[in-house]
Amino acid sequence: MKKLDLLIAGMGGQGIILASDIIAEVALASGYDIKKTDTRGMAQRGGSVVSQVRIAEQVFSPLIRSGEADMLLAFEKLEAARWAYYLGGWGTVIANNLALPPLTVTLGYETYPSDAEITRLVKRQKNHFYLVNGTERVKELGNIRTLNIFMLGCASLLLPFSIDTWEEVIAQRLPAKIRQINLSAFKQGRKEMPAIHLREG
Repeated sequence: MKKLDLLIAGMGGQGIILASDIIAEVALASGYDIKKTDTRGMAQRGGSVVSQVRIAEQVFSPLIRSGEADMLLAFEKLEAARWAYYLGGWGTVIANNLALPPLTVTLGYETYPSDAEITRLVKRQKNHFYLVNGTERVKELGNIRTLNIFMLGCASLLLPFSIDTWEEVIAQRLPAKIRQINLSAFKQGRKEMPAIHLREG
């Protein structure tokens, strides 16, 4: 693997930072160098949160250049459209099918884009776009706070790290009382992706 640049985006409270930390630790355990940086903004008020993770044999900077990201993992679908410009052509976007309208929409100044418009914005550079029902699936598991680990499960199918390494790092990072449900969410995320591949066309 020459390099892998990942952008993880979502809203405050969705576990973006933990997800990016786990990706970084999985990469380190797999023998790669990593650099990462987090932008929290107004995260404590439900604002946008973004993590950048760069993985390679040797990494000198944590910042991904616009147009050079390989993957965008979005925990809310408008965030996928917002950050898609960071991807190069033929990048991969995995987005949770969740709408959390910003304040400008709530107040009536703007409208939340349709799924068709979001798809157009994401795929304008020929990116591969997978829209997954993450929130729905983790509700079925019984804990919506496992969404971040579910999304890592989805991404893991497209990243060059072993499932054993993923599960070991997740188990190490999480308290015993929530470890098993998170590992279940990770496995559920992996199950979600094949059907998405079939629907891509």
